[in-house]
Amino acid sequence: MAPRLPEFKRALGLGEIEYGLLVTAWPVGAVLSGLAAATLVRRFGSAKVAVFGTILTGLSLFAAGSFAAVIPIALAFAIGGAMDSITDVGQNAHGLVVQRRYKRSILNSFHALWSIGGVVGGLMAAGAIALQLPLNVHFAISGVIFGIVALVALKFSLPLSVERGELEIVDATDGSGAKPRTGMAKRGRLIWMMTALVLISTAGVMVEDAGNSWATLYLSSSLGALPQLAASGYIALVGAQFIGRILGDGMVDRFGQRLVAQTGGVLVALGMGLALAFPTIPGTLAGFAAAGFGVATLVPAAMEQADKLPGLAPGTGLSVVSWLMRLGFLFSPPLVGFIAQQQSLRAGLMVVPIAGLVVLLCSGVLQRKVR
Repeated sequence: MAPRLPEFKRALGLGEIEYGLLVTAWPVGAVLSGLAAATLVRRFGSAKVAVFGTILTGLSLFAAGSFAAVIPIALAFAIGGAMDSITDVGQNAHGLVVQRRYKRSILNSFHALWSIGGVVGGLMAAGAIALQLPLNVHFAISGVIFGIVALVALKFSLPLSVERGELEIVDATDGSGAKPRTGMAKRGRLIWMMTALVLISTAGVMVEDAGNSWATLYLSSSLGALPQLAASGYIALVGAQFIGRILGDGMVDRFGQRLVAQTGGVLVALGMGLALAFPTIPGTLAGFAAAGFGVATLVPAAMEQADKLPGLAPGTGLSVVSWLMRLGFLFSPPLVGFIAQQQSLRAGLMVVPIAGLVVLLCSGVLQRKVR
């Protein structure tokens, strides 16, 4: 959908503010519905939630591409964002159950495939634009294709009975088979752990958003890079993040979530900190690459740890972290934009090295290496 958003703006004759509000309907729907995901996962199972959430997301996009007025399109976007948020929790919850049965880290590889999915979706949109397909036709084709893929995947997913058995084990232990310490179940400790995990995941998405929303603009306007080179900032961050996720499972198994996250936090803070302190085009590209690699494992690690917090019903911790993490996507662009307007975009991008420091401060809640 993303590459075709400008077509909504042109077709509806929207100004910049109206267009911004329309696009915001998607994350607003995600934030409003996010906490419902845990209940749905416990009731129907994570696999069914992920699959039928995918189908409903596709139907929402088809509806948005079929309407010709702002209000129904915004409503379709909000429903699509809500379904996307619920799907996100469902697929991560199921991935974590499979990972526990697999007995080694595999979740980072799933997130690497998510990155590939973003590229494939973008290429499909580019092809649809080249073929001049109407929005509703494009979204109908993609919805049917991915709906079929999701239904086929459902056939090979774990049944609800097996999943509930796994969740009962995790609920009774710390996720490694050992009884949790009494203090871990106390309210204050639980609140601290949840807060730290939310901060870690939010730091990760804020770094992602900095590359997505501001890298090209910073390189072109602040550093004078040519347009074709300016786009390399985003590519450097996403490409390094993909590599980090492909390698992430092996690193987590060998060194543990905590040390990998701490190393990533140092890479983010030093990489972008030096790039902003001594602004050059090559240095900035290297800084965005270091930041992308550094945050590669943060969101999967926070989700895994939240999903097995003692004292919470199965799926609740994962839903809360996923829900609050989306606030990072919602508030990060305005924050950087405000700082850039008051100072400079270079100053606004200081949120990236600060995010690395936040990860270092909060990484103690992540798991050490497990024998």
